[in-house]
Amino acid sequence: MTTPCPIYFQSPATFKCPLDACDGRRAFTLIELLAVIAIIGLLMALALPAVQSAREASRRSECANNLRQLGIAAHHYHAARGSLPSGFDSKADPGDPANAWTFYRWSALAHLAPYLEEKNAASLLNLEAPLYAPNADGVFVANATNIQGIAQVISLFLCPSDHGQVVSPGFAPTNYAVCGGTGLNGGTPLNTDGPFFVNSHIKFAQITDGASKTALMSESTLGVLGNSNVTKGNPRTDYKFVLSAPLTDNACAAATQWNFTDPRGFAWVSGEFRCAMYNHYYPPNHVLPDCMGALRGGGPQYEFTPFGWRTARSLHQGGVNLLLADGSTHFVSDTISTALWKALASRAGGEPTGLP
Repeated sequence: MTTPCPIYFQSPATFKCPLDACDGRRAFTLIELLAVIAIIGLLMALALPAVQSAREASRRSECANNLRQLGIAAHHYHAARGSLPSGFDSKADPGDPANAWTFYRWSALAHLAPYLEEKNAASLLNLEAPLYAPNADGVFVANATNIQGIAQVISLFLCPSDHGQVVSPGFAPTNYAVCGGTGLNGGTPLNTDGPFFVNSHIKFAQITDGASKTALMSESTLGVLGNSNVTKGNPRTDYKFVLSAPLTDNACAAATQWNFTDPRGFAWVSGEFRCAMYNHYYPPNHVLPDCMGALRGGGPQYEFTPFGWRTARSLHQGGVNLLLADGSTHFVSDTISTALWKALASRAGGEPTGLP
């Protein structure tokens, strides 16, 4: 048994405590201190990736839940209206017959807003007016009727793993998009083989491949605000633009134009491929950038119809979240076979499908 150090019985001037009387206590040496710091640093280095991984797993789960909520809304819409909403509205403008029909362009998300507890945002939208209209200079801009509504940021439309920022002034963005099929016929949005296209209104009974084998929605990454040389050419943020349609592989490969005016996912209200519709022409998170184009000519019914090959993309490691027509969500690997990925996009292709 050691003797307690008699600290309280001697004056500071005369106090000397034998080492064995103080239980062997002494100060850290510099080497010991550095060793402790090194050990703490090593433990933090080992723990930080685990913490980051856990946080990303939580964000990925929240992203999947957002898609699940969209699926529930789609089923409620179908129950109330007898079909799914159109992927993209197109019709004649009674106030301006010369206006391009595709400038209505309202997305499936815009039609689903009342079924998502987003009635405030929905009440600010007049879907009977075109999304775009010409201004005094003849330039097509957002219709003044809907200026307030199209700027409403809805958190449910944003993946928590992405930056979640506005990427085009006056519009609120979206990470989620409805499936426009396999990208057939050069990326047409007209009468595609998926559950959504221009004026589609597909019924679940028409999805003969089976609701559990057909993609309804997925996610795609947001672009960046403004012309950024930092990200130029990054498939996750940028896309190529060709001045013709339908698209071809050669035309997209040779394209040198990158569109930063209307970045990826810039408007949840717009049903075009660069916003609230996507397809399965490219596999998930493809190394090649997405490619867009537009028809010119053909009269108001077809003028400016936007074509596109825009795939599902995410900032999750190794894949993307996918919502099937039965309301279930799945994490699909980037390595999924092209045949299976395309089979999931068609509603009545008769292909053998099934996620593992």
